[in-house]
Amino acid sequence: MFEHMIAVTNRKLVTGDFLEQIRRVCRKRPKAVVLREKDLSLEEYIRLAEQVRKVCEEEKVPLYLHGFEQAAKALGIRRLHLPLESLRMLKNPAEWEILGTSCHSVEQMEEAVALGATYLFLGNIFETDCKPGLPGKGLELLKEVCEKCPVPVYAIGGVTMERMEEILKAGAAGGCMMSGFMK
Repeated sequence: MFEHMIAVTNRKLVTGDFLEQIRRVCRKRPKAVVLREKDLSLEEYIRLAEQVRKVCEEEKVPLYLHGFEQAAKALGIRRLHLPLESLRMLKNPAEWEILGTSCHSVEQMEEAVALGATYLFLGNIFETDCKPGLPGKGLELLKEVCEKCPVPVYAIGGVTMERMEEILKAGAAGGCMMSGFMK
């Protein structure tokens, strides 16, 4: 089932060595690792991305950079995940091998696809500790978006291995997990 999972990083959840945790995650063989460390400066992010890329390459797991288009270009990584607001401003979406964004509705999915997204995160599907008090959007929205979307959709928000069967049944390509991989 890990082949249907995308690992999303949050180094603040890791109690030990972050790079060693990335190695443990990669050994589970997720579909990809998304380096989502939004609090870093561009320079700090590039340094961390270089280290994570080395681990991902050694373990043969694709690395997607999150939010830092300049870092991806500087490192020659052509897999990028952007917030929808940033995707709206992207000059040349076709230059990216893989280009993803996060959506929360059918309308946002349609916009993202029109802007060149090659995959989507849809969420939050379930309640999650990352967004306390925000109710999950549910499997019905996931199913509706998956039926209408021409690119792969990954559920995010409260995703666990135990929920993967129902996520896949709803038509998703898989799920994204942060806490389950980082803790």
